[in-house]
Amino acid sequence: MAKSIWSRLTASITGGAIIIALFSVLSKIAGLLRDRLLAANFGAGSTLDSYYAAFKIPDLIFNTLILGALASAFIPIFTKLYQNDAKAAWRLANSVLNILLIILLSLTIVALVIAPQLMGFIAPGFSGQQLIDTILLTRIMLLSIVFFAISNVVGGMLNSLRRFATFAAAPIIYNLGIILGIVLFYPWLGLTGLAWGVVLGAFGHLAIQFWEARKVGWQWEFSIKISQEVKRVFLLMGPRTVGLAGNQITEIIITMLATQMAAGSLAIYRLADNLQNVPIGLVGVSLAIAVFPVFAETLRDGNSDRFQDTFSLSVRRIIFFSVPITVFIILLRAQIVRVVLGAGQFDWQATYWTAQTLGWFAIGLFAQSLIPTLARVFYALEDTITPVLISLINVGLTIYLAWHLAPVYGVIGLAAAQTTGGITQLILLYIFLKFKLGRLDDRRIIWATIKITFNALLAGLGVYIVLRILANLVDMHTFWGIATQGLVAGLVGVLIYFASSLLTNCEEIALIKNWLGKYWRFLAKRP
Repeated sequence: MAKSIWSRLTASITGGAIIIALFSVLSKIAGLLRDRLLAANFGAGSTLDSYYAAFKIPDLIFNTLILGALASAFIPIFTKLYQNDAKAAWRLANSVLNILLIILLSLTIVALVIAPQLMGFIAPGFSGQQLIDTILLTRIMLLSIVFFAISNVVGGMLNSLRRFATFAAAPIIYNLGIILGIVLFYPWLGLTGLAWGVVLGAFGHLAIQFWEARKVGWQWEFSIKISQEVKRVFLLMGPRTVGLAGNQITEIIITMLATQMAAGSLAIYRLADNLQNVPIGLVGVSLAIAVFPVFAETLRDGNSDRFQDTFSLSVRRIIFFSVPITVFIILLRAQIVRVVLGAGQFDWQATYWTAQTLGWFAIGLFAQSLIPTLARVFYALEDTITPVLISLINVGLTIYLAWHLAPVYGVIGLAAAQTTGGITQLILLYIFLKFKLGRLDDRRIIWATIKITFNALLAGLGVYIVLRILANLVDMHTFWGIATQGLVAGLVGVLIYFASSLLTNCEEIALIKNWLGKYWRFLAKRP
């Protein structure tokens, strides 16, 4: 029976999204525990600033060349090739992997040598021992990108074959590695233990996917065959790489600005960003990953009706969850930050500024949740140029706003700049996608958005009222008082939202209810 349930889940978009979402929940829990341990041990101060700044050079290399660029270019071509010739698909994977490893190893060696100069530029506000510590952490973390490079190529293969489980479980292992770095390595090795935890997590991220890929037929061999498919992958990666480089430039500019603010500003920004990424990962990224192969298949086959239905349903589902989450986070931001991060060295002042920053991030949460799905439609069309150009507009706008807002509003200005850029990017992606494909089921999406927004605001009103009532009934100076206030208010909001959605005949909740009923009946059957 378990095998049948698993097969059914992996055979559908919703099932794939559920698998990814379930593992994402576990990963996000591990991520929240990771952040709580970091906040409790180091607070929002110079040590945590150094830790987050040390990620910038590895992220610049890895995110630019591998993350996203590889997925957008590799998965559609690997999927198409595998359906006709599995052996040719494995050769493609090995060739792409080996070429990337050669490039990454070369860049890593260069970065190890010039790390002092790079960090002096990226973190101009650091000096003395803090700068020395950041350089050392950076050099150790650079080792992780080799493991991540292999892991992401392997993950691309598994994603193409709809083997979502180990692909989705890998981030959990990564976070557990970092947690071990905090709990075990830091007391033993000092500050460098944090960086070795990152390396261990990256190795685990690879290991769990490596064996799954071996089971489905892949065997690594050091060979490079420059086939037409290999050329096509790197040709498609080119524009996306430029776009991702732009995003990394944005991150570097934000790091430069944050390191010149009060100590802990970079830590506050990163912690708030991590909190908003929890719902983005669960709602937006999980569904986008699961639906991507179907986008590629329907567009390749010219099945416009099925594509339109799939696209419309995916967008409406994301809106159905992301809009109320946006409202709830804005209202419950202080409670969320205090409950998740408020321990040890993380004081009330850090809580306040992190909550305010999270509130600005939350305004654009719906956009950040939708962007992965819209971008993947372009990737499925093998068009990586259009989303890159739009991404560069976002980069330019975000940098411009951050440069002007940060000196006046501090870390909050950085979050406001990111939010404005993200919303602009979403609008432009939708407009250009409309020009490219024509029919996108706009009326249905717009009408659903109106009803969802109304229901979310109504639920938000309920949350606000309960917050005000409970503020006089619980001790707001204790963890349990704040947790009780936030949890009860949040649950009331969820109940109001779902009840209102049912009363307004919101189609998206009917789809969820039908899906749950279908799988409940399936689970209730005897094997």
